[in-house]
Formats: sequence, structure tokens, C-alpha cells
Amino acid sequence: MGDLLDRGSVFLDDQRHRHMSRTVVYKRGAEAKELQATIGKTEFEQADEAGLIHRTESRDFLVRAADLDLGAGPILPRAGDQVRETVGAQVFVYEVNAPGGQPPFRYSDPFRRVLRIHTKHIGTET
Repeated sequence: MGDLLDRGSVFLDDQRHRHMSRTVVYKRGAEAKELQATIGKTEFEQADEAGLIHRTESRDFLVRAADLDLGAGPILPRAGDQVRETVGAQVFVYEVNAPGGQPPFRYSDPFRRVLRIHTKHIGTET
């Protein structure tokens, strides 16, 4: 019968991918690839030297790990890569980044099929 949680995870990911995603462009240097991503957010908290808590929110892009392939096989996101999201006539540019030394991505499921890529907005093009 197989692993019921694994099969359920595949089903849910398929539904997310089909009904809750939009096309974005993932870019590393001169290489770029269009892929489907679901938009999310993560709130980070970090204390400074004085003990004050600073909250930062990142725009997250959930993508299938297997889809993040720039030609030589699947890659993992790294700081400095870009995600470009077109909305109407504007292109919002996000840099892969997470505050406070956090990793720029995490797996969004226990089977490592979906990456949650943390980004920050760095510009808008028209």
C-alpha cells in the first residue's frame, strides 16, 4: 500500500501546484528559468544588542525542488539569486535572502519535494 503520508503529500503538492501558483522567473547570474511558484511569507524575529526585537517579513516562493533546474540538474537556492514576478506591466524583483544569518530557503514538506525560498524586494521594473 505504501506510505499514506507520502501519497497524501504528493496529492496536496499537485493541488497547490495546479491551483495556487503563478509563473515566475528564477535567475542566477546569466541563467534563468520560468517555473511555477506559490506566494507565501515568513516572519522573522531577531533581537539586537539592546534586547529589542525586530520583525522582518520575507516574501516566499514555494517551488518544486525538481523544477529548480537551470540546465545541469536541480539546484538549491542561494543568497543573491533573484526571483522576478510579473504583475500586469510591472516586474517585481526579489533577491534570495533571509535576515540574521538564517538560510535563504527551507524545505516546506518532510519529503523535500517543495522549497520555500525567502526573498526581499529590491526593485520594480516597468
